[in-house]
Amino acid sequence: MKFPRDFLWGAATAAYQVEGGNDRSDWWRWEKEAGKENSGFACRHYDLYELDFELARGLGHNAHRLSVEWSRIEPEEGKFSDVALKHYVDVILALRARNIEPVVTLHHFTNPVWLADCGGWENKKSVAAFLRYSEFVVRALAKHVRYWITINEPTIYATHAYLFGVWPPQMKVFSRAKRVERHMISAHIKAYRLIHKIYKEYALFKPAVSISQHMMALVPCDQKLKNRFAAWLRHKLYNENYLDIFMRHKALDFIGLNYYSRQLVELKRWGFKNLFEDICEKEHHPVKKNSLGWDIYPEGLYQLLLKLKKYKLPIMITENGICTSEDAQRWDYIASHLRNIHRAIEQGVPVTGYLYWSLLDNFEWDKGFGPRFGLIDIDYKTQQRTVRESAVKFSQVCKMGILSS
Repeated sequence: MKFPRDFLWGAATAAYQVEGGNDRSDWWRWEKEAGKENSGFACRHYDLYELDFELARGLGHNAHRLSVEWSRIEPEEGKFSDVALKHYVDVILALRARNIEPVVTLHHFTNPVWLADCGGWENKKSVAAFLRYSEFVVRALAKHVRYWITINEPTIYATHAYLFGVWPPQMKVFSRAKRVERHMISAHIKAYRLIHKIYKEYALFKPAVSISQHMMALVPCDQKLKNRFAAWLRHKLYNENYLDIFMRHKALDFIGLNYYSRQLVELKRWGFKNLFEDICEKEHHPVKKNSLGWDIYPEGLYQLLLKLKKYKLPIMITENGICTSEDAQRWDYIASHLRNIHRAIEQGVPVTGYLYWSLLDNFEWDKGFGPRFGLIDIDYKTQQRTVRESAVKFSQVCKMGILSS
């Protein structure tokens, strides 16, 4: 199975999950207040990034997705850190020196404490604050970066922090979640225009700007009308709503797609809440699961890619991965998803890259250090890196652009 010649191959990380020491972040404070496992030193990637990028280069990666930690750049409102900015310039240059294309995310779930203290993304001033921070970062990195992700998984952030109450600030209020979504939508549209304006001002090549949208394969448990309708409705609301809005505003250059799993939809009864929440609880269509209990459903990625073809935009897989203690299962997961990506490409879907989640084992938010997603094993006591066999097998695909069937 041969992939396009200019295909982007690599992996992804997020600053808070790998850097360590992000003590100006709302997450850092929340971990202590909520009695959660503390991210602490994480993978010490802030200090060891060159080592990690050298490992990525050796594995044949030609792209790497990373995020900038807002709380480092702007530790106090309106006060920017030139030291932190220089660090991220050095990080990007370290990737460029290894011929690795950086894909830079501006917001990956975490906020500076000062923003959280004034209401976070519920406060409409968050949009102006995000633009101010984005401009500071983009102006410094523009000549080294082509690909930008403004916001990672806005639907996940809004629901987990403001509807399900499992992430800070642990709200469970629908109206608050919708307010956060509204502000994030506005922030992306304005940041998209700002980034393009900066590149034009600097007479640089056109940037490619998007979000990373988390999507699930929403599969009806059977062919009953209520289940098919609920699956369709959830797909429109959860998977495509943001894309539709941004397309209307002409604020997407490509689609960043994060895909992990499926949801098997089975309504107990017709009802407003049931339409959005009910799932099959009887294991009617059993599949293998990862260590967090998420269904492994590679064909769902193929199905989603076919549905996204209508947008007529390049699609980059900005996250796809598995947490497991069985490394053989990791390679099976990668290979099966790549096969389904290749199927979609053969159907004319313009997929331009695949970034595995994650390059390193890392701090998995409210789940702590337990889940192991990495191509590279991290011993958190010694910070020893060990390249897994799955990473070696994936590297053969990265280097050759060919997956053995």
